[in-house]
Amino acid sequence: MTERRYGARSSTAALREVLVKRPGPAFGRAFDDPAHGYLRPVDLDGAQREHDGLVEALDGLGARVHVLDHEPADDPDLVYVFDPLLVTDAGAIPLRPGKPNRRDEPEILERWLNDQGIPTAGRIEAPATVEAGDTVWLRDGLFVVGRTLRTNDAGARQLAAIVGGDVRIVDVPYWKGPAELVHLMSVISPVSDDLAVVFLPLLPAGLHEWLADLGIRLVEVPEAEYPTLGCNVLAVRPGVVIVADGNPVTRRALEAAGVEVHGIPLREVGENGSGGVTCLTRPILRG
Repeated sequence: MTERRYGARSSTAALREVLVKRPGPAFGRAFDDPAHGYLRPVDLDGAQREHDGLVEALDGLGARVHVLDHEPADDPDLVYVFDPLLVTDAGAIPLRPGKPNRRDEPEILERWLNDQGIPTAGRIEAPATVEAGDTVWLRDGLFVVGRTLRTNDAGARQLAAIVGGDVRIVDVPYWKGPAELVHLMSVISPVSDDLAVVFLPLLPAGLHEWLADLGIRLVEVPEAEYPTLGCNVLAVRPGVVIVADGNPVTRRALEAAGVEVHGIPLREVGENGSGGVTCLTRPILRG
């Protein structure tokens, strides 16, 4: 049998191949345009050091890290490589981001993946919009899509048809609107088949019900740790995670649940652009 080179049906199966994009000049200029939504002027050197630390952590935990060698002229968000595209067992699915400056990103990632021999399994067509931050595998083969300010109904339904199988759609709260956008993955990060990190105040009620039905235990993120990416947790394999430093309550709760936690600083490359560990990584192969 030929060894698998790509594919994922889980958010927590062993992360074997992953793509990242090191922050470059466009990221350094992110604060110059208010439409990008960054919190403060970027310390590019600091952001690059933090990103290097993420790559080191991934490598140390057994993931093979690929680096996207593409520097956009005016799009700082390509560093958050999770959002523009999905990789499933059938291949790549270029999405259609709802944030205007990100519209070229799916093609950039698709071209890179095609060059690695990974086929395109389908794509999202206008007027649909979808960002992968609004998707999560609750368990192997159980896929959830959130309707948000960046993922509309047409996008959710198109993606559900492409992915196939057990796909469920939920509505994510409006909360504070576009200025403080909430992705589905802003409120839930699976850690294993029976454990997930959640921010309960924004968790869709229907999703909460499914978690209960599946017997998935919840690690609750306190409100004080929501802005510092406490809910954005990357499972490298079941029960082993990388998290953003500075969230001690969430970390203690994870460790009390038996999780192996690896913390890294993400103030500049993560918190400043409101993207955490999961946002900075595009899984290519899990399992």
